[in-house]
Amino acid sequence: MRAVRYHGPGQPFRLDEVPTPEPRAGEVRVRIVAAGVCHTELHFESGLLNLGVAPLTMGHEIAGVIDQVGEGVSSGRVGDRVLVYYYLGCGECEWCRRGEENLCDQLRAEYGFFNDGGYAEHIVVPARNAVALPDALSLEEAAPIGCGVTTAIHACNLADVREGETVVVYGVGAVGYGLIQVARLRGARVLAVGRTQRKLDLARELGAEHTINARETGDIAGAVREWTGGRGADAVMELVATAETMEQATRMLAKRGRLVFIGYSEDAYTVHPIQLVITEARVMGAVGNTLAELEEAVALVAAGRVRTLVDRVLPLERFDEGLDALRAGEVVGRVVLNP
Repeated sequence: MRAVRYHGPGQPFRLDEVPTPEPRAGEVRVRIVAAGVCHTELHFESGLLNLGVAPLTMGHEIAGVIDQVGEGVSSGRVGDRVLVYYYLGCGECEWCRRGEENLCDQLRAEYGFFNDGGYAEHIVVPARNAVALPDALSLEEAAPIGCGVTTAIHACNLADVREGETVVVYGVGAVGYGLIQVARLRGARVLAVGRTQRKLDLARELGAEHTINARETGDIAGAVREWTGGRGADAVMELVATAETMEQATRMLAKRGRLVFIGYSEDAYTVHPIQLVITEARVMGAVGNTLAELEEAVALVAAGRVRTLVDRVLPLERFDEGLDALRAGEVVGRVVLNP
């Protein structure tokens, strides 16, 4: 089968021929119909994210149809339309026992990171990692749920976003759009910060009460404080994480505000402790999601309460076109590959 493969940091991805996988006991094989293109892939390509595994099939937003099952899995699952949960924990550590296998110390698999992912024609995963999708959702709409919506739910859970709070979404890409919608569902007022006006216009359509164009506003933190009457933001979702945005994000925090890092860059976070001490601010990171959060995300999108945004659908062999558009900042929402 064909697969888009990572061959090491700084090297371009290649479309390779690899063996078609066969399911073992307890597993299913998914014929992949849609795979979302995430900024994570750009971090692999540049070398910013180097997990020491190569070659590796990219892609962790994966939707498709089960076409084969292994021993112990009901044959009735053949034909199921599914979304793949990309973590597989050990099942025994404290994190797995809590249902938080995204933090497992001994991951058995992380598809698209340590194990072959979804930029391919097939993938084999444990049956429990293939989450059923309602018929009303197209597979192209469903694929971006796997990271774009689930990451938003996870970050809002960690930040404990509550009704009446002010949430700043710093960066309006696919995850940013998910964050705007999830925070609004929790009753928060949302302010979105970005650098492209058409992306900010869409942020308003999705529920942002106010937007700031960073190309036109030098003091983002000052603008946030002005909009909040001097109070600042209760939670800031940092999706850019450059030296400039991190400094602004820290300054805009309200007392006991929460700064949540979701994105990252080559820049380091530098802050004087007194900035956090005198406001009792908290800084945290958010990685991935739990299986329960993925199931919640599917339910929200199926009910029409959250939308995924598909910018374009490309055949697998045109993966470079999608990555180039993402790198250039041209993508509004997600590029989806169709193997």
